[in-house]
Amino acid sequence: MPIDILKITIPSQSGIYIMKDLRGDILYIGKAKNLKNRVRSYFFKNQNYKTMKLVEKVEDLEFVLTDSEEEAYLLESNMIKRYRPPYNIELKDQQRYTYLRLTNETFPRLQVARRTRTGEFLGGGRVFGPFTHGSSKMLSIGLLRKTFKIRICKRLPKEACLEYHLGNCDAPCQFAEGRIRYRSNVTNLESILKGKHSLKDFITKLESEMQDASSNLQFERAKDIRDTLHRLQDLQTRQKMEVVSDRNEEYFGIRVRDQSAHVMSFRQVRGVIKDRNKFAFDLVGDNSFSNFLSQYYSTNPLPKYIVASEMPEKKDILEEIFSRSSGFKVDILVPTTGKRKEMVDLILKNIDLELYSGSDPAVAELRDKLYLDRIPKNIECFDISNHGADFAVGSMSCFRDGRPLKSGYRKFKIKTIIGRDDFGMINEIVKRRYLRLRLEGKPMPDLVLIDGGRGQLNAAKDAIKSAGVQIPVVSLAKENEEIYHPLFKSPIVLPRNSPALKVLQHARDEAHRFGVLYNRSLRRIQR
Repeated sequence: MPIDILKITIPSQSGIYIMKDLRGDILYIGKAKNLKNRVRSYFFKNQNYKTMKLVEKVEDLEFVLTDSEEEAYLLESNMIKRYRPPYNIELKDQQRYTYLRLTNETFPRLQVARRTRTGEFLGGGRVFGPFTHGSSKMLSIGLLRKTFKIRICKRLPKEACLEYHLGNCDAPCQFAEGRIRYRSNVTNLESILKGKHSLKDFITKLESEMQDASSNLQFERAKDIRDTLHRLQDLQTRQKMEVVSDRNEEYFGIRVRDQSAHVMSFRQVRGVIKDRNKFAFDLVGDNSFSNFLSQYYSTNPLPKYIVASEMPEKKDILEEIFSRSSGFKVDILVPTTGKRKEMVDLILKNIDLELYSGSDPAVAELRDKLYLDRIPKNIECFDISNHGADFAVGSMSCFRDGRPLKSGYRKFKIKTIIGRDDFGMINEIVKRRYLRLRLEGKPMPDLVLIDGGRGQLNAAKDAIKSAGVQIPVVSLAKENEEIYHPLFKSPIVLPRNSPALKVLQHARDEAHRFGVLYNRSLRRIQR
């Protein structure tokens, strides 16, 4: 039986709310500054389809109060990690990060660091990382152990084992010299893991030691160093560790499609893109970009700057939480110009390529430049061809995925306008086109393009409205290649080399060419 929200006493303070199904299983965990207002909104306000399905399953509600909205953020994040409710953001597509641990034994071992659901590391010792997906996939802990001769035995034996005889361990269990070397090996490994020394510098240092050993006739020592160098060379080609302390910026782009959010992040180290991640989550309940960032940084190291395509809700609270967690000030930025803006635009282009596979990137760019709700995969462009008062025709080119679709081209004889009235002619042919499509129940284009300026645009906009349909429309003025948009007084100016502009120019030129050919054919017939 569905829950009767009016019979439930809901506090008005800040805190988290827990939605449960008939069996008592947690469906969703959310936070709110005012629990009463937020929870009741699920039941009394219009919601998207996925949130409606969630509400239909709710049979019980539980509340946990907090002293502030900031505490609600932290509690929500920890509860989501612990219970993993099906309707909350779960970073299923998040690439795994590897953490390594040097145990706190007298002669430490190297292990993969295991974590609990709350993010705490199991076992004692020093933890290093995270190492990115690209490197962790290729990172061989076995190779690291052999390179730095780290023991693999769970308990220290009383005498040297097979690993010593294979050259994989210096046997600190038996030899005093081995104990000295072991501590030195651990120090070198720790230095590499911390990023204090690069593998390249360490290799150079060992090569010098090998030459000295050889010069002093210490051939056994020289051979051991040579074997270590071979392993390091292998490790250097297969491993790309990211040093977290040098990571100062992380970039995010977000797109919303079909009640789902798609996020992509680029990580930048010393000005170089080092890693990329992709995520997706449903827009259910309070799931938002803000919640995503809160969850993401509960398990990932924080940069000094979080650069995003849009500003998350509760920016100030997020910055406060992140700064307190990291120990340094964290800023969230939405760039409008410069290199950061270029990086964000690049991420958005990558998301578009993922979402609209097969679409021309130039067409995907049109959505952003023209402020459209979706990528204009189908564009129809109109032009008027005049040759005296008696020879005026209209033409329409059709572009699909940025390419001409000749079978979609249309030509129009002007029927209601007499004399040179380009605005009236545009109004007539546009209205005829979309009134007919509406009556025949055929799909509308994603974008209507008009050859001309503000006057032609207004005529087409009125025609579309009269036809009883809703289609985005812009015009392209040939003199300066300016794009006129109904929402803006000033025209949109794209760079002359912009691929998006070239698509519009091509569509406009094709409509003009097609109209001129039709006009000529009519004049030949009249002769």
